Amino acid sequence: MKRILITSALPYINGVKHLGNLVGSQLPADLYARFMRAKGYEVAFICATDEHGTPAELAAKEKNTSTAEYCLEMWKIQKNLSDQFHLSFDFFGRSSSESNYKLTQDFATTLKNEGLIKTVKEKQLYSQEDSRFLPDRYVVGKCPECSYERARGDQCENCTRQLQGAELIEPKSVLSGSSKLELRKTNHLYLLQSKLQEKLKEWINEKDDWPILATSIAKKWLTDGEGLQDRSITRDLEWGIPIKTNGITWEGMEDKVFYVWFDAPIAYISATVDWTKATKKDPNEWKTWWLNDHGAEDVYYVQFMAKDNIPFHTLSFPATLLGTKEQWKLVDYIKGFNWLTYEGGKFSTSMRRGIFMNDAIEIFPSDYWRWWLLSNAPETSDSDFTWKSFQSCINKDLADVLGNFVSRLIKFSKSKFGEHIPVGSHYSNLEKNTILEILKYFKAYEESMGIMEIRKSANLLRKIWSLGNEYLQASAPWIVVKKNPEEAGKIVRFGFNLLNFYSDISKPFIPVTCQKIKSCLNISYNEKEWPENKELVFSDLKGGESFFVIENLFSKIGDDKITELQIKFGGN
Repeated sequence: MKRILITSALPYINGVKHLGNLVGSQLPADLYARFMRAKGYEVAFICATDEHGTPAELAAKEKNTSTAEYCLEMWKIQKNLSDQFHLSFDFFGRSSSESNYKLTQDFATTLKNEGLIKTVKEKQLYSQEDSRFLPDRYVVGKCPECSYERARGDQCENCTRQLQGAELIEPKSVLSGSSKLELRKTNHLYLLQSKLQEKLKEWINEKDDWPILATSIAKKWLTDGEGLQDRSITRDLEWGIPIKTNGITWEGMEDKVFYVWFDAPIAYISATVDWTKATKKDPNEWKTWWLNDHGAEDVYYVQFMAKDNIPFHTLSFPATLLGTKEQWKLVDYIKGFNWLTYEGGKFSTSMRRGIFMNDAIEIFPSDYWRWWLLSNAPETSDSDFTWKSFQSCINKDLADVLGNFVSRLIKFSKSKFGEHIPVGSHYSNLEKNTILEILKYFKAYEESMGIMEIRKSANLLRKIWSLGNEYLQASAPWIVVKKNPEEAGKIVRFGFNLLNFYSDISKPFIPVTCQKIKSCLNISYNEKEWPENKELVFSDLKGGESFFVIENLFSKIGDDKITELQIKFGGN
């Protein structure tokens, strides 16, 4: 049985993430991790905060604190929020860790020795008013490709084109707003990606099963213009991993650090190092996940990310790994996502437009958000969050379908049979046919979950829930009990077995709810449990087991509440 390595794109340290960030990587990765654990696979679900680069420095300056202190505080906040959304990371680390310093510097040494790093003298934007070079997000301007007005000096978030600050039209300093910029010469280290173009092209062409979103972006970068370009891996910043490596003198690099997009993906590895050091008997066990000559060949590695991160994970990070000529594990599958928009537009921190994780968790329980986001995941196209859609989804799917089934079943059983599940008679054709119908959809559900078809999986799960209500409606125990209590007891017992089944198969989506159902049934919750003996699972509860009543699993959301939230999070 293969082991499953799962990484979700590292969230930037510069502030609380919005719902689009959550559904673009971490939440679907958690869904997959929970499913694979339940199916019996050994899973390593790894993430970390992305703490280097201009976003961290700029955010710290706004808070009037040191970058190190700011990053530590934001790591605590992001870790706390991920816990509140029940993201089941095996380890949530930091890219500023000591292990990432060492690994990043080791990678640079190896790549230099392989002839894949060179020093380039180039011209870079310099701000006279700020008395400094302006790397990456320190400069903004108009994108030369799509004319987006707020393109950054590293990438245009509108068209995803990788940029250099000097390419921007009418560039300005983010620090001072000054347009008094000039090009000055400076030295930088470059990773010679062009030398690895054919290897990368051959590797990408083998990925027939990847989503078209992932392969199309990679192929575009490989074939457009002159092909894959060499890329700077250093920046003029104070905060970051210093250019220091054993046995090599990097002249002119004394005041520079490694570029965040060189060290950030390496943090997947370093976080795994920190995980094994913290939790495993053998601190070198991380090698069995990341090095093929140490056993990683039996690992299936899946990455989750939004589409703006795809070029770096399909090209730059693989180039780093391949360029060492060592036996590093390459990703087996990339699950890319489009954008989640908010009421037809973009989320905006500055305009207070949209819902962010800290506000969301204060308004509604985590399972409400998990269900809407996953059942509307932007897989093949952008998805739009609207409060009306959220209200409809929660009220119809969670309250009217699953919640209604639980409420009807448990309250009826308590009123007619007391606090123990009735034994009843043997299952009849109605129960057997319901089982066959459920198993048909359950098979499709398992298949969709296994290949990460998230919206389809949610639709199939919703259908399986609805079959419980259809069964209760067809069997009508509230009528049967008047003439045949034993027959009614059988119906109720089957309903409780359906409920137990639902709690097992729904936990990747709504884990807190499933824990509540297990508690109601006085059954211990086990995240590594999955219905395998499919015919017998509907008879696990024999009757006689005690239970207690759940008043309401889900509360319906009223129109007044939605109007209030539309105003509150609609922007200045």
